Amino acid sequence: MRKYFNLAVLLVILAMLLSACGADATPTTAPAPTNTTAAAAAATNTTAPAAAEATATTPAAAEATATTAPAAGEATATAVPPEASKEGVLTIWLSSGPSKAVTNASKDFTAKYGIPVNVQELDFGGIRDNLKVAGPAGEGPDIIVGAHDWLGELVTNGLLEPIDLGDKASSLDPVSIKAFTYEGKTYGLPYAVEAIALLYNKDFVTTPPTTWDELKTLAKKLQDEKKVDQGYVLMQGDPYHAYPFWTGFGSFVFKQNPDGTYDPTVVGLDNEGGQKAIKEIDQMIKDGLLRKDITGQISDSMFTSGKSAMVIDGPWRLSDLRKSGIKYGIAPVPKMDVQPSPFVGAQGFMVSAFGKNKEVAKAFLTEFMAADAPMEQIYKDDPRIPAWKPLQDKVAASSDPNDQDIAAFAKSATVGAPMPAIPQMSSVWEDWTKAINLVFQQQEDPVKAITDAANSIRSKIK
Repeated sequence: MRKYFNLAVLLVILAMLLSACGADATPTTAPAPTNTTAAAAAATNTTAPAAAEATATTPAAAEATATTAPAAGEATATAVPPEASKEGVLTIWLSSGPSKAVTNASKDFTAKYGIPVNVQELDFGGIRDNLKVAGPAGEGPDIIVGAHDWLGELVTNGLLEPIDLGDKASSLDPVSIKAFTYEGKTYGLPYAVEAIALLYNKDFVTTPPTTWDELKTLAKKLQDEKKVDQGYVLMQGDPYHAYPFWTGFGSFVFKQNPDGTYDPTVVGLDNEGGQKAIKEIDQMIKDGLLRKDITGQISDSMFTSGKSAMVIDGPWRLSDLRKSGIKYGIAPVPKMDVQPSPFVGAQGFMVSAFGKNKEVAKAFLTEFMAADAPMEQIYKDDPRIPAWKPLQDKVAASSDPNDQDIAAFAKSATVGAPMPAIPQMSSVWEDWTKAINLVFQQQEDPVKAITDAANSIRSKIK
């Protein structure tokens, strides 16, 4: 109670200062540039370049395609630069997904404390890019909304402020908090997570396979019977979607410490499990169960047109799947040696280290955004796996088919681990992609390809 009393006193003082300056207490939504696929795909520096090449194939690309346009009466997109933080006015930079929820919460916040809130919509990638330049110059916001894998770059450059979620942490999915934890400190209030799962066409697959051997047997049978062109399809040169092979055979990108942090000095891509993973891919190519030259767009179109029966992909595909009219199902990635653990991505609110209202920003997030109503509004406007556990439970219990889809992806996320947000992750994608491509093209021994890639990654990190 003392904490909230002190906070209230601080806010009242700020409100009095604003009143003296004639500040407007009405939340505003500033215009921003229109989202584009290219900008969104470039937004996350740890996202695999190859995986990002296809529209709506990765979370980053989907950020552009799934984002909804502002409703009538809301601000429309124009050019940056966005407005900066100033004392007594809370400034928030975000993309359109959580915009309505934040604007609604801002009205309640202003009504209670008399502090105006400036809500500004930016292109998703532009949020981070603008912060890197504007923050240190004192021209950044108080709060940004973005991806957890921005942390490596933003925290190491001193751009983010840690946040204590207090008792609200118990209402958040643990994997989402892990995603926003960097070197033992929490740097965000998560609102959504996402992970890939097995998508299957119910016209060909009545019961989803639970083991990888079952998947391969079924894929071969469907191909032999000429029911599909490809039983299972995987995009070539795509470490993000291929990562379940590595974790399914007991490998990893970076070793995880007991506290969940990643050790970049231990690269596991070419360990015993990693070699088994890439040899499995190689053998599936030799057996005709994987095909070379499959891009993300080809993979997408083959599944939605019924030319393939199974694919591993994420919730960003749901819009296209529903439009296609196929009868699809969603299941966990089948077990290999162990249950595969896909990369988990998270979206959330972060506090700028250069904002002029850091304590007020933290109070806005923990008091007004970490609550049922705003979390439900975000989910309604931008359906992803909720990080808010009460909402996650509500979605899981829903009979609505759309909610059931999200709940199915949530099961996959529960066995996943956050994509490493450390800066060294940017050294991984190029060599890993090259190794997978060489194997798909049957141009190199799989063990040599992944060993060379891992050694190159180690050299870059060293």
